[in-house]
Amino acid sequence: MRPPLIKVRSPARRGTIRFRLGLAVAIALSPILALGLLQAALSFSHDAAARKASLVQAAQRSAVATRAKMQAAAAVLQTLTPETVGGDCAARLASVIDQVQGYENFIRFNGDGRVVCAAAAAHAQPDILRSEWFTRLKAGEPLVVVTAPNHLYSERPAVLAAMRSNGQDGVFNGALVALIAVDSLRPDLSDPTLPAQTDVALIDDQGRMAAATNPNAFGSPPMGLLPNGVPVGGVLFTTKDHGGQTRVEVVAPLVGNDLFVVLSAPAPGVLSWARLNALSGIILPLMAWMAAWAAVWIVADRVVIRWLSYLDRIASIYAKGRFSVRPVQAESAPQEIRALALTLDSMADAIVARDLSLRESLDQKDTLMREIHHRVKNNLQIITSLLNMQQRALKDPAAREAMSDTRQRITALALIYRALYQSPDLRSVDVRQFLEELVGQLAAGDGSRNSAVRTELDADDLEIDPDKLAPLSLFAVEAIADARKHLKKADGLIRLSFRVSPEEVSLDVRDNRDAADPGAGDAVGTTLMSAFARQLRGKMEISRPEDGGVLVHLTFPPPEPPRETPPPPFQLSSARNSLNT
Repeated sequence: MRPPLIKVRSPARRGTIRFRLGLAVAIALSPILALGLLQAALSFSHDAAARKASLVQAAQRSAVATRAKMQAAAAVLQTLTPETVGGDCAARLASVIDQVQGYENFIRFNGDGRVVCAAAAAHAQPDILRSEWFTRLKAGEPLVVVTAPNHLYSERPAVLAAMRSNGQDGVFNGALVALIAVDSLRPDLSDPTLPAQTDVALIDDQGRMAAATNPNAFGSPPMGLLPNGVPVGGVLFTTKDHGGQTRVEVVAPLVGNDLFVVLSAPAPGVLSWARLNALSGIILPLMAWMAAWAAVWIVADRVVIRWLSYLDRIASIYAKGRFSVRPVQAESAPQEIRALALTLDSMADAIVARDLSLRESLDQKDTLMREIHHRVKNNLQIITSLLNMQQRALKDPAAREAMSDTRQRITALALIYRALYQSPDLRSVDVRQFLEELVGQLAAGDGSRNSAVRTELDADDLEIDPDKLAPLSLFAVEAIADARKHLKKADGLIRLSFRVSPEEVSLDVRDNRDAADPGAGDAVGTTLMSAFARQLRGKMEISRPEDGGVLVHLTFPPPEPPRETPPPPFQLSSARNSLNT
């Protein structure tokens, strides 16, 4: 009985050693990579908050500086009274512009809104009496700061600071106006605390841009905050510039609720921040993770996979039956691999020893089987000789005939054992050679019958096991014996045809007996031939061809290929069963 097959799962379904080790290291290093990513995220948030804080602080500094300049403008205007300026008004005002940077013009107006004198060319507006700043001064405000309307008094955008002038009786008699250039109010972009690519702009209370370093870098400010909702510290918001880029902007008041400074910087995107901080935040942990994976991959290949492949080749050689090869190269392998190589070496020695023992046992078995077959053949020959002696002593022709038939059957069985112990392989016999010997034995041992009957044999080559050879040979003996009984003429002929095809094997025994002979096989012979045909899992037919004679036709399935394990010793049980049937 064969041992049950053990199903081994394919290694490819569970992953290679390199992949498993790499996965284990990757999982072990995952907390470090996750910590690096967390630190990177925290750094990103801190960087974004720092950028926003820098913008707010820059806007606050700009507002403080502007308010300081407004206060300085108010002090200058207080000193420029009509008594101080005197008759040389224009020259005195021009000298102040030269000495104090950032001022575009100084203009003196009378109570009717006409220009009295100016440091630079200036003309009064026709409706200056109805302008907001003049109306406010006339109503009693001492100082008004607004955006210069329509650039009427300056070539560049400017801020108008106007101070009320009273006569000796305290009645309003005009105003002294200082025009401050808007560019001088912008913060210094060279400040290292400002984010990169920061732009600055000044807008009025209607959201109109008075000046800007890059007009396209600004989006629409939240007009709902202007002009009354902007605190002194400024307002931070996010918007889109003209190019669609997200930017962070800060709006802070410069002069009351009339002029505002806007600082704009690109929003800190993840990718832009990663380009600046990728080395410490992401790349180094990721490189460490990949380096560990690569190291495990290479080490596993050099230390484990290479030697396992080597031992696999050795095992493949052993599977082919070549046990002279030894895994000597594993001497330089790691200790575990060396232990596995020693196990393979010991296994090869054990297999060689067992193979030698099995071969010796098989040789002994073959010798014993040949001896048994030889002795059985000798015993059957002794029985044949005894039957032959008994046949000669009998006087009854029917008894002599029955004894002759029995002797022929025993002769066929003895011939089987002779073929077995003479064959190089105890598991099969050449049918063609066996039939030649069988026909010769039957012709030589049938001296009491018509010796002039000729027997012709035409057989294909076929190797068959003894279990099928016994019923086949006994079938042939019965068919030939029946033909010899009924061949009365001198030119009697028996033709044996043995044909082999992939579908079936056939044996034809045909004689040329006279058509008037009614015999077509006795009852015992026919019964035996039917029994032998059933043992071969075939069928038997007896017919009379049109050209005379009798044809016995046997067909049975072709034998299976030889089995790998030796069959059990041939026994006479099949023959005995046939006789009993």
